[in-house]
Order: sequence, then structure tokens, then C-alpha cells
Amino acid sequence: MAEAAPKQRSPAAPRPVRCIVKLGGAAITNKGELESIDEESLRSACAQLRQAMSDGTAPEKVRGMDWSRRPGDPADPVVDAEGFAGMAGLGLDSNFVVVHGAGSFGHFQASRSGVHKGGLHSTLVKAGFVATRISVTSLNQEIVRALAREGIPSVGMSPFACGWSTQRRNLASANASQIIESLHAGFVPVLHGDAVLDESLDCTILSGDVIIRHLAQLLTPKYVVFLYFSKR
Repeated sequence: MAEAAPKQRSPAAPRPVRCIVKLGGAAITNKGELESIDEESLRSACAQLRQAMSDGTAPEKVRGMDWSRRPGDPADPVVDAEGFAGMAGLGLDSNFVVVHGAGSFGHFQASRSGVHKGGLHSTLVKAGFVATRISVTSLNQEIVRALAREGIPSVGMSPFACGWSTQRRNLASANASQIIESLHAGFVPVLHGDAVLDESLDCTILSGDVIIRHLAQLLTPKYVVFLYFSKR
């Protein structure tokens, strides 16, 4: 039997998206260490994305957009308000979508609780669903912050929060309206694999690769790029 197309509620796309980028989880995290980010690889990936987005008018000085104070920071963040106010634009083609893998985030919690098998009547599965989402959304926030430090206007989006769901692990509902509206507004949506509700199993894991495949069909990007790094 052919797989039914997922239900959608999406406004018309502003124009064909230039690029959907997949950041491999193994590339941006240390897979042998629980919830450990490979900071050097993540910085390199974000710098490469900024270079790819440049329309030739981007200023040499990068004005970061992460204005929050991190634990251990000795002082409040520096906000270049005058610099931003004086800019005619960012000089970036922000018509990109980023989807990242989980790497060393989420897998431990999901596998220990069996979230992918479903069954929210089990308190272990329910607790694991919560724990998995805490883990993957924390990674998403760190990736958004890393992109923002490169001056890329990024916004994190979780499939669960956007109403994406599955039917026996096949994508059943995929509301892309927030993604498209964010593109309209000049933001770069950043999505991730997530724990989602399933109409038959109660819950399961929705992978980043499934998200990319669906968005590629919906948004018809010029490019779909998988960004990985070779690690020794």
C-alpha cells in the first residue's frame, strides 16, 4: 500500500528556497561523550554557512546576535546596537533552512526508555519522551546560538511544537507554516530530529533525514547539502 501524503497547512513559499543544509550530528557533537558539542567543528560549520549565504555586501566585521549571558561569563554580553542600527542590511541571503542531527544528544534518553517503540501508557516511555526532548532542544538552542554568533538570523523550531506527527512512524502531519512564515520574515529556520506523537503508537522518533526529505519536496530548494566533517 502506498504511503499517504502527510497533511499540511502551509502558505505559499516566498520563492524556491536556495538551500536546505543538514548538519550531521556526528560532525557537530562528540558521539562518544554524552551531550558533548564539538565546539570547533560547530564554529567552522557556522562560519562556512555564513560564507555561503553572503551576497557580496556583507560587512567584514561579524556582528553577533547572541546577546544572552552564558554561565561562567565574566561580564554582560556586548551589544553593538549602534552598529546594527546603521546597517542597511545584513548582506546575507537568508533563504536557507538548517536541519541538524542529534549526535550525542537524545539517543541515550530515547534508547533507555524505548520512545521509538511508542506506548505513552508506560511511565518510563513518557518520562523518556520528556527527557529526549529536553536533550535535543538543548542542542538546537546551542546551534542557533552558534549561528547567531556568526550574524545569521536563526530561529530554532521543534517539529513537536510545530504539530508534526506520524502514523506508524510514517510522517502523517507536517505543518510547515511557521517555517515558511519565518522565511518570509528573513529568518533561517533551524530544525532537528525530535520525539513526536504517533497516531497508532502514541509516540516515536522523527529523524532529521525524514524532515529534510519532506521539506525538499515542499520547498523545492536549489540545493540540498549534507555537511559532515572527517574526524580522526
